[in-house]
Amino acid sequence: MPPVGGLKAEVMDHVEKNQVMIFSKTTCPFCTKVKELFNSMGQECKVLELDKIANGPDIQNTLLEVTGQKTVPNVFINGKHLGGCDDTLKAHKNGSLQAMLQDATNYDYDLIVIGGGSGGLAASKEAASLGKSVAVFDFVKPTPIGTTWGLGGTCVNVGCIPKKLMHQAAILGHSLADARHFGWIVPENIQHNWETMRNAIQDYIGSLNWGYRVQLRDKKVDYQNAFAEFVDKHTIKAVNKKGKEVTKTARDFIVAVGERPRYPDIPGAQEYGITSDDLFSLSYCPGKTLLVGASYVSLECGGFLHGIGLDVTIMVRSILLRGFDQQMADKIGDYMEANGINFVRPCVPTKRYLLTTGSQNTKVYGKYSDGTEYSDTFNTVIFAIGRDPVTSNIGLDKVGVNLNKNGKVIANEAEATNVSNIYAIGDILEGKLELTPVAIQAGKLLARRLYNNSKVLTDYVNVATTVFTPLEYGAIGYSEEAAIEKFGEDNIEVYHTNFWPLEWTVAKRAENICYAKIICHIPDKERVVGFHVCGPDAGEITQGYALGMRLGATKKDFDDTIGIHPTCSEQFTTMNVTKRSGKTINQSGC
Repeated sequence: MPPVGGLKAEVMDHVEKNQVMIFSKTTCPFCTKVKELFNSMGQECKVLELDKIANGPDIQNTLLEVTGQKTVPNVFINGKHLGGCDDTLKAHKNGSLQAMLQDATNYDYDLIVIGGGSGGLAASKEAASLGKSVAVFDFVKPTPIGTTWGLGGTCVNVGCIPKKLMHQAAILGHSLADARHFGWIVPENIQHNWETMRNAIQDYIGSLNWGYRVQLRDKKVDYQNAFAEFVDKHTIKAVNKKGKEVTKTARDFIVAVGERPRYPDIPGAQEYGITSDDLFSLSYCPGKTLLVGASYVSLECGGFLHGIGLDVTIMVRSILLRGFDQQMADKIGDYMEANGINFVRPCVPTKRYLLTTGSQNTKVYGKYSDGTEYSDTFNTVIFAIGRDPVTSNIGLDKVGVNLNKNGKVIANEAEATNVSNIYAIGDILEGKLELTPVAIQAGKLLARRLYNNSKVLTDYVNVATTVFTPLEYGAIGYSEEAAIEKFGEDNIEVYHTNFWPLEWTVAKRAENICYAKIICHIPDKERVVGFHVCGPDAGEITQGYALGMRLGATKKDFDDTIGIHPTCSEQFTTMNVTKRSGKTINQSGC
């Protein structure tokens, strides 16, 4: 018997060389029905009768590995797995079989990815690794003040990477204050230099931009720095920054264009305000700063700007961190306010205008919920009120891709839109997590489903994430509110505790500020469905527990795990107080 790898190669060779490939058995009536269907259509097929060849059983086992289907007939069209008898008859009835058969055009590429962010790059490289011809079209429209950036998308250029590095700058400032308590002689008047930090971070980002271009070149992916727009379902036109237009075709498309920050509809917003797209490469220190919005972007940016010594105000319309666990959100807000960040709430901006040219001084007016007017003067105003998908002007309407009222792409669990050859991944998807690692995973898995007959879907529930606010917040799975809504309040148990990190004790930081809780589904042996922690290094704590939750960890599994002492993470192996009990969770030491 040939090795499994050899059998898989044999199967894929049949699939790739034949427009219609049917793995069949002469004795199977369902196989006969499918063969008769194609014969009635006048469609030439390659049929391999597994009961007539010596290694037929082994090929059938290999088909199970490749497609998840062991039964025959096993049908492939143009290299894509269609399925069995029922799948084929259904596709014929609804017309999709005919569309698949017609899809044998000699396109410029097998796949075009529109968008060069993390998800688009992951999908393009994976598809290229699977032997497909791939192109990536990426173009960054400058912000109202002219900021633009290189390949890599929001995360690399104006999101996760510079945000975490500036958060680290703030942490170092806090560490200098703590250091005095540990015997270090630290000068009293320590100053931060914005230009030094900004230049170092931008240099690092530049190296990442270049690295992505090298990776695409090594994978033989055609990278085009041009704005792409659909002409029809298999064709795009693209215009580069010099105005040169090209037209390209592909069998499949993945739309991964991401989102851009939203501006409020008030006078002076775009003329005199900026967003996170501008902040990380800002040529001057922001000075006294107003952040408008209660998103994680607003709180993270406000946190690190305050951490490097700036006067920071955050204007909040209603709640903090909408969509996150609200108990944790309130703890973050309380901590930030207690440490000197001014919150103006509930309040919305009404207008802003420039006081003096040549400086960044602007007057901002707002209105509280009771109608009272708010006003103050700031050097910089940053809008962080949400993000909108960049889907309105790329021709999706021309090809009939369904969008919701907010411009998000409506797709199924396999990231497929209502147009058979167009897929979408990342932040533009309706109802999906807007996280870089999620987009990367979705891109890889989608490419494997398209070109390697994989059946693995992206898990959008058991995902770890962290908000890098001054009091970091890590989360996995359901918020407490979402768990109650899904499972019912009587079916969940919440275990929780405050804790005081050992590192904070000598430094005399506040006690019982840090907090941890897990949300358990009682009927399922108290399976942990929600994980939340506010404290230092929340991201590092949270990541490992995501693995346990994906594997179905229960409260008993947490209890049976021996913690590392002294760490913050060990709190999750020792907590025994439920919210329902009402018992105290304060601690006085480690």
